[in-house]
Amino acid sequence: MINLYSRHLYVRIWLAVVAGVVILTLTASWMVRWAADNERERLSTLPRTVIVRDADDRIIGTGQATRVPGQGMEFDLTLSDGRALTLQMPPRDQNPGPAGRAPPPPWRTPFGFTWMIVLVGLAVALGVYPIVRRLTQRLETLQRGVQRWGEGDLSVRVPEQGQDEVADLSKNFNAAAARVETLVRSHKSLLANASHELRSPLTRIRMGLELGAANGAAKEEISRNIAELDQLIDEILLASRLDAHEADIGTVESVDLTGLAAEECARVGAELDLADGTSSNSLNVPGVPRLLRRAVRNLLENARRYGAGEISVELKTDARNAEVRVGDRGPGVPAALRERIFEPFYRLPGASERNGGVGLGLALVKSIVERHGGSVRCESRVGGGASFVIALPR
Repeated sequence: MINLYSRHLYVRIWLAVVAGVVILTLTASWMVRWAADNERERLSTLPRTVIVRDADDRIIGTGQATRVPGQGMEFDLTLSDGRALTLQMPPRDQNPGPAGRAPPPPWRTPFGFTWMIVLVGLAVALGVYPIVRRLTQRLETLQRGVQRWGEGDLSVRVPEQGQDEVADLSKNFNAAAARVETLVRSHKSLLANASHELRSPLTRIRMGLELGAANGAAKEEISRNIAELDQLIDEILLASRLDAHEADIGTVESVDLTGLAAEECARVGAELDLADGTSSNSLNVPGVPRLLRRAVRNLLENARRYGAGEISVELKTDARNAEVRVGDRGPGVPAALRERIFEPFYRLPGASERNGGVGLGLALVKSIVERHGGSVRCESRVGGGASFVIALPR
C-alpha cells in the first residue's frame, strides 16, 4: 500500500480529495452542533411567562418557567385567589411510564453520525476516482512517451487531448521532439554526406600526388581539389551554425541590396537590372551583410556552373518585400524537384560529376534567407532556364 501511494500520483490526489471532504464534513458538523447547543443553552436560561386557564378558558393564574440544571423545568405560579404553586417537570430520562424514553432518531446517535461520515466519504471516493484517474492517465501517457523518447526513439509523440495544462505540456513536448528529431536527422545526413563528399577530392589529391611524383604535372589539379575541400568545410561549418538557432550569426544592420548585387554581378559578369518603378533607395533590408552576400554569391555561382551563358539579376520591391531574382539559360529544374534542390547535398540527376559544387550551396541560401525571415523559390524562366527568387522583408 505504501509503495502504491508513493509510486502513483492518482492515488495521492484521490486520497487527498477524500480526506479533505471528510475533514470538511466533520468540521462543519461540529460547528453546527456547537452553535445549536449554545443557542439551546441560551434559550433555556431565559425566563418564560406561563398562563393558567380553567375549563372555561378563563385565566386563573400566571407565573414564570425556568430550567433548573439537572432537574428539568420548574414553574412558579400564582393563582387568582392568591395561592402560590410550584410545578416541576423532571428531565426526559426521569419521566415515569412503562414505555420509558422514546428512542432518538438514528442521525442523533453517535453510530448514526459515524455512518453519515462513512457514506459521505464513500460517495466522494466513488465520484472523484474516475476524474482523478483520467487526469493522471494522461500524465502517465506523457511519462511513457518521454521515457521512450529519452531511450532514443525520436519519432515518439504523445496524444494532445483537451485544452488544459496537460494538453499544453503534450503539445510543447511534441513540438520540441519534432524540432530535435529534425535537427538530429539533419546533422546525421550532413555528416554522412560530408564524409562521402570529402572522399572524392581526397582521392583526386592522392592520385595527383602520385601523378606528380611520376611526371610533376599535377600541381594545378591538387590546388583545385584543395580549394574544393576548403569550400566544403566552410559550407559545412556555416550550415551547422545556421541550424543552431541560438548561435550568433553576426550583427544585423541595414543592407543595400543594389550595391551588394552590383558587386557580385561584376565578379561573374552578370547583368543587373532594376524592375520598373523600383528605386535603389527602396532596396535596403535589415540583415547580416556577409550572409546575404553569401546567399547572392551562391545563386550566381550556381547559375554560372549549371547555366549556359547569360546570367541576369533583377531587383524589385513590393509593399512588403525586396526581391532578388537570379536567372540563367541552363536546362532548368523540373517542377517536381524545385523543392528538393534546396536540401543539403542534393543535386539534380546527372549533375553530380560536373565541375565544382558540393551540393550545399542552395541549402545554405535557404537557411540564410529563412534566418532573415524571408523565403527562396525556384521558377522556370521565360525563354528557357531557371530563376531563383530571394524575397526578404523590408
